[in-house]
Amino acid sequence: MKGLFVTGTDTGVGKTLAAAALLHALRRHHARVLGMKPVAAGAMRVGSGWASEDALALRAASSIAVPPELDNPVLLPEPMSPHLAAQRAGVHIDIDGIVRCYWQLAQRADFVVVEGAGGFLVPLGEHQTGADLARALALPVVLVVGLRLGCLNHALLTAEAVRARGLALAGWICNRIDPEMLEPEENVAYLRTQLGAPLLADLGFGTAPDPRAASLLVRSDWL
Repeated sequence: MKGLFVTGTDTGVGKTLAAAALLHALRRHHARVLGMKPVAAGAMRVGSGWASEDALALRAASSIAVPPELDNPVLLPEPMSPHLAAQRAGVHIDIDGIVRCYWQLAQRADFVVVEGAGGFLVPLGEHQTGADLARALALPVVLVVGLRLGCLNHALLTAEAVRARGLALAGWICNRIDPEMLEPEENVAYLRTQLGAPLLADLGFGTAPDPRAASLLVRSDWL
C-alpha cells in the first residue's frame, strides 16, 4: 500500500488544496484513491450532522467513499490549535487509534493522502504533536510551502524536523499565497537548492483555487 503525509510550513498555507490536487493527480494512475484528515479542528453543520471543510474537500477529490469515522476520526468543534480544541471538547487525541484508521483505509485503497493539521509540530496534546502522528504513520512527507515573507526559515526548519524524525521528505509544493511578495522567483530558486527534495508543483495565486486544475501542475513523472 502507498501513502503520503501532507504537512505545511504553517496553518493557512494551502495544505488542503495541495492534498486534494495530489488526489486528483493520483486518480489518473490509481483506481482507488483516498484522502484522510486525521484531526480537524473546526466543524460546520452538514445536513443533520457536522463535518470538517477540509475533510469534505478531500472526500470530493477521492475516488471512493468510506465512513467518516475512518477518514476523519477526530473532528473537533472549534477552530483552534487541536490540543486546545480537544481539551475544550473533552476529547483525547489517540494517535494509535488514528493509525488503525489509516490502515483500514490502506486496505481499501491503492493510495492514501493524509493531511496533517496546521504545521508539522502543531500540538495534539500535552506531550504529542503532529510530528508524532507523522512518525507513527511512517509515511513519506510532502511539504506545502506558503510563499510569503518568512517562508524560507519555516520551510527549512520544517524539513529539518521531518528528517530528524527519520522520515523521508518526498517533495514540496509551492503555493503562492501572497501576490505582493517581493522576489518570489528568487525565493523559489533558493528552496529548490536548499530543501534537498523535488518541487512537485508550483501553484499560482488564486482567489478560488480549483484542486482539479491544480492537479494538472503536479509533476506526472513523480506519481
